[in-house]
Amino acid sequence: MSLFDFATHNTNRSPLADRMRPRNLDEFLGQKHLVGEGRLLRRAIQADQLTSSIFYGPPGCGKTTLAYVISQTTKGHFERLNAVTSGVAEVREVIKAAKERRAMYGQHTYLLLDECHRWSKAQSDSILPAMEEGLIRFIGSTTENPMIAMTPAIVSRCRVFQFFRLTDEDVRQALEAAIQDKERGLGQLNIQAAPEALDHWVRVATGDVRTALNALELAALSTPTGRDGIHISLQIAEDSIQQPMLRVDETLYYDMLSAFCKSLRGSDPDAALLWASRLLYAGCDPRLIVRRMIAHASEDVGLADPQALVQAVAAAQALEFIGLPEARLPITQAILYICMAPKSNTVVNAMAAAAADAEQGQLGEVPLHLRDTHYQGAARLGNGQGYLFPHDFPGHWVRQNYLPESLEHTVYYTPGQLGFEAGLRKKKDSDG
Repeated sequence: MSLFDFATHNTNRSPLADRMRPRNLDEFLGQKHLVGEGRLLRRAIQADQLTSSIFYGPPGCGKTTLAYVISQTTKGHFERLNAVTSGVAEVREVIKAAKERRAMYGQHTYLLLDECHRWSKAQSDSILPAMEEGLIRFIGSTTENPMIAMTPAIVSRCRVFQFFRLTDEDVRQALEAAIQDKERGLGQLNIQAAPEALDHWVRVATGDVRTALNALELAALSTPTGRDGIHISLQIAEDSIQQPMLRVDETLYYDMLSAFCKSLRGSDPDAALLWASRLLYAGCDPRLIVRRMIAHASEDVGLADPQALVQAVAAAQALEFIGLPEARLPITQAILYICMAPKSNTVVNAMAAAAADAEQGQLGEVPLHLRDTHYQGAARLGNGQGYLFPHDFPGHWVRQNYLPESLEHTVYYTPGQLGFEAGLRKKKDSDG
C-alpha cells in the first residue's frame, strides 16, 4: 500500500493507531525542534521543497506519520517501499516511473523507504544516480543510527533529522483525542477511562504513541459495554498493555554503556545503578559491566582509594562464583563504592605518559647499576656497580636514579590531593 492510499485506508477496519494518524502539521504531535513554527523542516514541507532526507528515531515517535503528512502536502508523487522486502528491481521500477512522470507532467517523486538501514550496498547504489540528479527525493525512515548502520554514500546525500521519544503529555493528548474523536477514533463508544488507567498507558508506552493507542483499542473492544458506556479501570489498562522489552540496537547499547561509565566517573550512584540495570535487563553480559568497573576503579579512582579496585575485582569473582541473580548484590555494592570513592586519574595519566615515551624508543641505555647481575661475567661488564640496596638504609629507602640518563628527571606520576593519595603526595614531596 502506498502512502497516498492511507486516507482511503483509514476506515473502521484499520487499527486505531492508523486511523488516528495526524493529517497535517497542525495535528502532528511532538518533534517541535523539527516541525515547530519557523523550523527548517516545516518550512521545507510547506514550500514543497524537501530534499532527500533521513528520519532517525525510536519507534512510535512519528517518522512514518510525518512522511504521510508530506504525502498529503506535496504536489509530487509519493511511493513507499520497505527495505526488508524490496530489492533492486523494485527500485528500478520506481525510477522508471519517476522519469516518465517528470517527462510527461513535470512532477517530482518522493520515495519513502522504511527500515532503510536494512538496505545493502548494492540496493543503495541503485538509487544514487536518481538522487543526485533530483529525480528521486529520498526519505529514509530508521530506528538505527544512520551514521553507523547505513552506507556513507546514501547518508552523504541526505539531511539527517533526528526524532526523539514523545513526551508523556504528547501520548496523553493522543489517547484523549482517540477517545473523543467520533469520526476516526472511539468517540461513539462513550469510553470512560479512569485517570490512573491513562497514567498507566502513558508510563508504559514510554513515548510510543502506537503502543498506547493499541492498548486503548484492545481495552475498548474487549470490555463489555454498560448502560452508560465502557468503563476502563486500572486493572483493564494493565491487562491491555505489556511492559515493553527494552530495544537495544548497537548504537543504544554503546550509548548506555557510555552513560554507565560516565556515571561512575561522575560519582552519581543513582545514574550508574540505572544504566547498569537497563543493560542487564536488555540482556547485556554482566561480565562486561564488571570489566568496565574494574577498569574505572583504576582509571577514575586509582590510589585515591585503592579499595575501589578490590571491590570491583571481588564483584567479578562473585559473579563467576554465584552467578545472577545473586551476584547483582556484590555488583551493586561495587558500583556504589566506586561512585562514592574520591576520584583521581593520576594512574591513567602516569600510564599514558610512560607509554608515550616507551613508544618513541631510543630512550638510552639501562644504567649500569640497574643491569642484571645474575650471570657469570656480569661484574666484568660493570653491571650492578654503584647499586644501593634500599633495605640497607633507614626507612628502607635511599635516593638513587632508576631512569635512563636521558630521562633522569622525568616525572610520570604526581599523586592527587584526595583520599589515600593525599598521603602519598606528602610522602613523595618529602622524598623529593
